Amino acid sequence: MHRISSQLNNSDTQFHLRNQEVKLNQINKQIGTQSRIGSLRDDPLAAGHLVRYESYLNRVNQFEKNAQTLADRFQYSEGYMNQNLQIMHRIRELAVTGANGTYTTDDLKNMAVEVNELLKELVQNANAIGADGNALFAGTRTKSSAFDVVLGNVEGADDALIESVIYKGNVDINKIEVDENAYLDVDTAGNKAFWAERQQLRGQRDLSAWSALEDSSFKIDGKVINIKAGDNIYALASKINSSEASVKAEIDSVSGGLNISTTDAHQVWLEDVEGTVLNEIGMIKDSGILPPSNIADNVKVSGGSLFDTVISLRNAMLTGNTEEIGSRVLGSIDQGLGNLTTRIAKNGSDFERAMNNIERSKTNSLNTTQLVSREGDVDFTKAITDLKMMDYVNQATMSQAGKMYSSTLLDYMR
Repeated sequence: MHRISSQLNNSDTQFHLRNQEVKLNQINKQIGTQSRIGSLRDDPLAAGHLVRYESYLNRVNQFEKNAQTLADRFQYSEGYMNQNLQIMHRIRELAVTGANGTYTTDDLKNMAVEVNELLKELVQNANAIGADGNALFAGTRTKSSAFDVVLGNVEGADDALIESVIYKGNVDINKIEVDENAYLDVDTAGNKAFWAERQQLRGQRDLSAWSALEDSSFKIDGKVINIKAGDNIYALASKINSSEASVKAEIDSVSGGLNISTTDAHQVWLEDVEGTVLNEIGMIKDSGILPPSNIADNVKVSGGSLFDTVISLRNAMLTGNTEEIGSRVLGSIDQGLGNLTTRIAKNGSDFERAMNNIERSKTNSLNTTQLVSREGDVDFTKAITDLKMMDYVNQATMSQAGKMYSSTLLDYMR
């Protein structure tokens, strides 16, 4: 019920004018921001969907960037690994040539000069730095060189040469998210990519009477293995064999010690996590020493890297040992070539998977952008039509109000 008064017409007119101005400003704002939702009250259901879609779109765009970064890294890695593969083929040619027994000692020494230079190139490629400034083959220790070179006096050489090459990275794996709860592993540790032979560790300590005094844990190749109090050496070996580590453990029937051998060509990585189990059984030194330099002195280690193989070839050439070249060294080179080829194939498959994730993320981004547009974007045709209609209504209201209040100052002048 309205109260009839002299102010009723004016109040109603002013109310409807202000209401029209609010709607007009809202349409102008939608056109200016290209969004039909300025606040939650405009469309609560669509606003809720829009928040979820935009959040997912941001994640998808990040997934695409992650996958692109991985693809770039895999490309760089494959380039350096391919270069080392070509170098190893040349080294094999020199090994075959030097093993035929028709060359003199001086000829073999001349060949050793080229082998030594090729060795330097192998190390240089293994210490490669990517475009982002991170080491490509050092695991997660990307701010330091993957390998350290130790120089020393070598029989038959006049100057100090490379005596050994030590891996200084780690075996940790980076997990990069490329989709919702989906990850790609970045596993380019140098002691896998540039290893030649399956490694074996043979412990010399009799462990037939050993048992764990407390619950503890240790890592083999980055895989955690938990030991319970009272476990004996056979239980320990069983847990190693049932773990995800690419190693096989057994108890030596003669020495009673623990033997660990890899199932593919890589360096065994041992470290205590909680407790000192590996130290107690005589496999590593004090837990404060980082792998791979922590292997106990009395543990017999066999199976070396590509660098060890090339160093053996060079040393054999310097001393004129053709028998060594044609037997153990040549066999080790072939194993190294096979492992490097396998690692390159793995790197290539990882690259293809990263590219597939990039394409999927692009498709998801496009589809999600369409959903965001459907829920949040303004319909320009409808908005402009409504704007013109509101402007017309506003003008009509103003015109009608002018006719209602047509009195002027002249009406009061006598």
